[in-house]
Parts: sequence; structure tokens; C-alpha cells
Amino acid sequence: MTSLLLSLLLTAEPPTTKDVLAKYDAVMAPPTFKAVALMTAHRDDGTTRGYKMAILKGVDDKMRIWFQEPAAVRGQEMLRNGENFWVYMPNLKRALRLASRDNFQGGDFNNADVLRANYTRDYDGVVKEDPKKPDQWLVELKAKTTESAYDSVKLWVTREPLGLPVHGEYFTSSGKMLRSADFSDVKDFGNGLKRPAKITMRNEISTQRYSEMLWETVDTAATVGDGKFGLSDLGH
Repeated sequence: MTSLLLSLLLTAEPPTTKDVLAKYDAVMAPPTFKAVALMTAHRDDGTTRGYKMAILKGVDDKMRIWFQEPAAVRGQEMLRNGENFWVYMPNLKRALRLASRDNFQGGDFNNADVLRANYTRDYDGVVKEDPKKPDQWLVELKAKTTESAYDSVKLWVTREPLGLPVHGEYFTSSGKMLRSADFSDVKDFGNGLKRPAKITMRNEISTQRYSEMLWETVDTAATVGDGKFGLSDLGH
């Protein structure tokens, strides 16, 4: 980094929290999309388990996930509609309620990490400089609701372009760190969307555990109708 660029970054006025979170949400949780993602959970005993899923996101806090692999979870679905979360179990032929902060498929993301990604709505906070990372802003966030993924968050995002996440730390209300995340492999998904394709979520309680989420495709131009987000549609 040139000394002139470094000087300009260090003297720049911090953007508003609203602006940073709006940019974050625009790249990490566009209003509607179809996607394919892979999650690999690395467990305490050194074993791993991979999941492949198709994801559909609709407006007004709607999201649906179809699990395709492994065979043991094929046919399972997850649905979020507003503040309600369900998992459809094909062996039971019915949907069960989920808690937003439960682990997502036993990995190190929680359900809200995957199904409730709207920082503008869920958090308030302040934007600060971090002298150790002059090309990034540090955003310190407090949850507005207990339905948010975490009680507080420290999020480092790029200054240019504004709002791409680089690193996150996630805390309880007492200040204990539960998780940390690294965002990497920025990819052009088309239709103007450039975002990290890989998120590595590390468990700060059971430190041998971590999970990786790899986004293979994200299509923001896909047509997404409301019909796929009804509870009665699960399993069909």
C-alpha cells in the first residue's frame, strides 16, 4: 500500500453505521436470490461432514433450504418466514420448530447465521478506525432483538469497496466470544454481485471445531415467488 493511499485512508471520516450495514446486507444478503452452497463441519474428533444445499431467498424475511447431500439428510428442508423457523423431516412427514440460535446442522454456524442475515434490521452500533488495519473499518454492533444471531458483534469490513466483510467476532451479552469468522475468496457472481465466496466460522468454546461455508452460485436475477415459502409447501 502506498504511503499516499495509507494517509488518505487514515484521514477519511468514518461512514455511518447505517451506510456500512446497508452495503454489507447488499452483498451478503441480497433481497432475493437462488444459490447453491456447501458446508463442511470439522468436529472435535477430527472427523468432517459435508452438506450440499439449494437455497432460495425471498423478500420480507423469507428463506428456504433444500438439503441434497449427504444421503442421510436428503429431503430435509429448512424454512424461515418472518420470525418463524422450521425444519421439515421427511421421515416424520412434518415440520418441527427451530430456535434461531441453535447450531445449523450440528456445525458452527447457527440457524440465524444462515437464515437471518439482515444486519441493518438486527443491529445498532458504531464505526471506528482500527490502526492495525488501515484499509478496514471496525464496526461494533449491539443486537436490537434476542432473535438476532448474537448479542454483540465486532465486524471488520473493507473501506474500498465499502462493506465487504473480512473478519467477525461474535459475543454473548456477558462479552464472552462464541465464534469468530474469516471471509475470503471474493468472487464475481454476476449481475453486479461481488462478495466473499467462503466463510470459515471457528468455535471459540470448543476450539478444535470449525465450519466452512462455500457459496458455489448466487443468482440475484432469478425469479423468486412467494409460493415456495409456505409451511404447507414443505416436502413438495
